[in-house]
Amino acid sequence: MRPLDRDEAFRLLGTVSLGRIVFTRHALPAVRPVNHLVEGESIVVRVEDGGALASLLAPSDTSGVVVAYEADAIDAETHLGWSVVVTGYATPVEDPEGYASRLRPWVAQTMVRALRITPDLVTGFRLEADPTKPVTVCGSRPGP
Repeated sequence: MRPLDRDEAFRLLGTVSLGRIVFTRHALPAVRPVNHLVEGESIVVRVEDGGALASLLAPSDTSGVVVAYEADAIDAETHLGWSVVVTGYATPVEDPEGYASRLRPWVAQTMVRALRITPDLVTGFRLEADPTKPVTVCGSRPGP
């Protein structure tokens, strides 16, 4: 496992479109898969009115609601890849329609609002092969 620096973490986040947002719902942790867009050092996700994530649409005069966002690309066979977690504040996007063409929801529901996650803490790691050992596929053995 190799830690990622902040720049590499955001570069990798920009290579995938799906992640998981972690937030508090009814005083308990909740996780939802969402598609995202990386803009500089912020992450934008669209929100369905009345859905679980709508509770994160705090008034814009506050610093936001604390959330975590995780995305990854890990190969199921080799177990190699990367994972990034961004912890920060979610605030409403003032012009969510500006994202409509670039951030299409994966579900058949109207999403007219959007959140911007401004990071406070960015962590990540890359799962790399040990150069001294052959890469094996899960359940298989290296040759003789």
